[in-house]
Amino acid sequence: MVEQLMRDMFLFLSKNKTLTKLAKRYGLRFGASRFVAGETIDEAVRVIRQLNEKGLAVTVDYLGEFVDNEREANEMARHCLEAIEAISREKLNSQLSLKMTSMGLDISDELVMRNMRRILDAAKERGVFVTIDMEDYSRCQKTLDIFKTLKKEYDNVGTVLQAYLYRTEQDIEDLKPYRPNLRLVKGAYKEPPEVAFPDKKDVDENFKKIIKQHLLNGNYTAVATHDDAIIEYTKQLVKEYNIPNSQFEFQMLYGIRPERQIELAREGYTMRVYVPYGTDWYGYFMRRLAERPANVAFVIKGIIRK
Repeated sequence: MVEQLMRDMFLFLSKNKTLTKLAKRYGLRFGASRFVAGETIDEAVRVIRQLNEKGLAVTVDYLGEFVDNEREANEMARHCLEAIEAISREKLNSQLSLKMTSMGLDISDELVMRNMRRILDAAKERGVFVTIDMEDYSRCQKTLDIFKTLKKEYDNVGTVLQAYLYRTEQDIEDLKPYRPNLRLVKGAYKEPPEVAFPDKKDVDENFKKIIKQHLLNGNYTAVATHDDAIIEYTKQLVKEYNIPNSQFEFQMLYGIRPERQIELAREGYTMRVYVPYGTDWYGYFMRRLAERPANVAFVIKGIIRK
């Protein structure tokens, strides 16, 4: 009960625009640097290189929230292009992740498509794969519609589906003809019971179901989880059905369970770390605290040290 109240509180705070502006002003303090690689691409490159040296792959994300005008959307796209160039120049083992709201999804179809094609053209030229993050339920269908359009034009693009949504099993079937590379996650937004499983055990069962469904469809699957039960389920599943390690990977967030990440890499699995950076880190940070209230302890320690 207390954990659920904390989760709801942090999700509420994640959408506070005033606090977002304050966070931008005062920078990465009070524990956020545990989960965010820095504010600039140069800082992110240093972190990516360190992770690569440990045998870990990466997907890097320039954070952005509440983009509501064309100038900001174009600026966000510029940061993505800068990241792609850095990945190529520094020969990093890294992909790119992005949110389409930061590319102008809520502003106009023309704007978001123009920015996405700019990014995917540059990424294709430099051999960089791009994953379109899934956001809240209200943007799910539009995100998938755009993904389908882009997938017809580009091979280097994937997207994300969330296990807590009732619709996800059907979405996987609808996407099957596109042979998509999908990141499967539990889901981190607060959604009503009309569209999402309210109980964790149901989310976990659906997570297992969609992992199996997508793998048996023969498509590349990124299992994004810190949950050992889901990790072990995936290991047993691929063993039972003789699915090669080249058809799937595990993904975790930067700063969470780093020892486990290295263990999985040493076991021979592709282990990819989601590395966010940028000045607009506040909303992301609040959602991480909502997912794992135990992370609050790290924040308190950070405050005490200041």
